[in-house]
Amino acid sequence: MAVLAAFTAGCQSTGNVRHLNISETVPAENALALPPPGGPSIVSVVEHKRGNGTEQIISLYTSSSVPGQNFLKVQFFGASGANPGTGNASYQMISESGIIREAFAAVPGVQMTRSTTYLQNSYGPFAYASGESGLGDTCIYGWQQIRSSRSAQTQARNFGMIQVRLRLCDARATERQLLGIMYGYTITGTLDGEIWNPFGDPPGVDTTLGRPGNPIYPDQGGYRTMPLAFGYEPTRPEIQSRVVRVRGLQPKAEEVPSQLPPPTGPRVPLPEATSGLPVPGISVLPATDQAQPRTTTATIPTVPSPDCIGNSAMTAACQR
Repeated sequence: MAVLAAFTAGCQSTGNVRHLNISETVPAENALALPPPGGPSIVSVVEHKRGNGTEQIISLYTSSSVPGQNFLKVQFFGASGANPGTGNASYQMISESGIIREAFAAVPGVQMTRSTTYLQNSYGPFAYASGESGLGDTCIYGWQQIRSSRSAQTQARNFGMIQVRLRLCDARATERQLLGIMYGYTITGTLDGEIWNPFGDPPGVDTTLGRPGNPIYPDQGGYRTMPLAFGYEPTRPEIQSRVVRVRGLQPKAEEVPSQLPPPTGPRVPLPEATSGLPVPGISVLPATDQAQPRTTTATIPTVPSPDCIGNSAMTAACQR
């Protein structure tokens, strides 16, 4: 009878294929955490539901030679059995040794150094490790645990927890630009029920309001310092263009032949011109309205005979 029952049960099975875990790709608008405006952009979102929460790996745009994908990982921990998932996630705090191993595994081949500076964003304190690859790519691995204080948990509420990891490598961004993502990302989900609120009670009014000795200015942030810029845009390689200066050729001034100005004023005739006798060695030009080109004729001087010197110079023979 037992063998017959087993055989009957085997024949009644459907034989359908089923997934071993519940992981699926969801649209980017269903992401439980978003990078700040300005990037990096979301490539895909893979969601995994567990019995006590939900985990999402949000793949981000990657521009780096370091192996691996940039991602923003967010985990929500709540009540056991809240989701129809497979098993429960380990409800453990982030440990120092475990997170360093995660950083080296997420950024292979890069020597990561943990920052010892205390940092805090809108959700509370966070930490990160950074390093630089052999090709000059900058990488950071940041982590944060969002959980209410122990004083708030004593009131039988605020027991939820959110853990965030960020892996970023970029070939042209600086460490400060990558760190801006840890300041600017936004949690868009929460856990149902006040008892599982991971953010705790809302903060009260700032104690400096209305107190003397604490001026508040109209600048952004008032009496506080300016916040770190959110997001970054990978810089494009600069294209250096050579500017060739062409020396302009100045037109040469036209050579104007130097001409003597025409003579002005009244013309005075030579004494010999009245008698019509030419002057030896000089040719007289006729006076016309237009100036004629002036020419000079060389004449041979006449040497007088010795007989024509003195009183005999007026004889007819000497006048020839």
